[in-house]
Amino acid sequence: MRILVFGQTGQVAHELQRQAKVTALSRAQADLSVPGVCAEAIAQFDGELVINAAAYTAVDRAESDEALAQRINGDAPGEMARACADLGIPFLHVSTDYVFDGSGKRARAESGKVNPINVYGRTKLAGEKAVRKAGGKTAVLRTSWVFSSHGANFVKTMLRLAETRSALTVVDDQIGGPTPAADIASALLSMGRAMAGGHPGGLYHYSGAPAASWADFAREIFAQSGQDVAVTGIPSSDYPTPAARPLNSRLDCRKLTEDFGIAPPDWRAGLTRVLDELGVMA
Repeated sequence: MRILVFGQTGQVAHELQRQAKVTALSRAQADLSVPGVCAEAIAQFDGELVINAAAYTAVDRAESDEALAQRINGDAPGEMARACADLGIPFLHVSTDYVFDGSGKRARAESGKVNPINVYGRTKLAGEKAVRKAGGKTAVLRTSWVFSSHGANFVKTMLRLAETRSALTVVDDQIGGPTPAADIASALLSMGRAMAGGHPGGLYHYSGAPAASWADFAREIFAQSGQDVAVTGIPSSDYPTPAARPLNSRLDCRKLTEDFGIAPPDWRAGLTRVLDELGVMA
């Protein structure tokens, strides 16, 4: 199967290249900030499936760089989806829990009311709408708290801090599902193959289980890696950032299981694999 992936060095794009034979485009090969580049790349590739694993992910910087975030997260995915619709090939797009405002304590289903509270979330929601508006056979996969052995992420940040710190304060009132990038890649490939075989696609949620806070996540990282670091939970108000974060990032993933047979991954098992790859298991 000829698969084109936008993104080359990001966590999910990296895992897609590990799991399947794909053509992954770097920013130098396809700059999503330039109108027309995405459609041209899709037309030239002559593929059977396109996956967008590229995004503007600097959540705090997006607050002062909305135009670029909108172009990359909002406009470019729509351009990709329209090009795929014109060619009659499936298109998959990765989105985020940040399209929700984080209110309440229940896991959000795909039909839940969207209400992003920061620029990143608004631009990702714009991308979702552009993809759906394009028509064709498309799927949007919302996920959360991505981690892997590659690139910048919470796991690697905690391990780095553990080198010089014996105690940390970590936010404990934001609750969500840490999600291994390897599992996201596997889910995308399974969905893509099913869509190439006739599945119509749609909007889906996929995040790790069980639900945890960032402090819970940190404690598990240190427990599995054998680091003697004490973690004290703090409220988000004690750790102000330019962009507000949703407190409730729980995602209801039942629809993906029902439609594709893909169950939420156990993030703790995924963490074990990542730490093993990094060579820091206890």
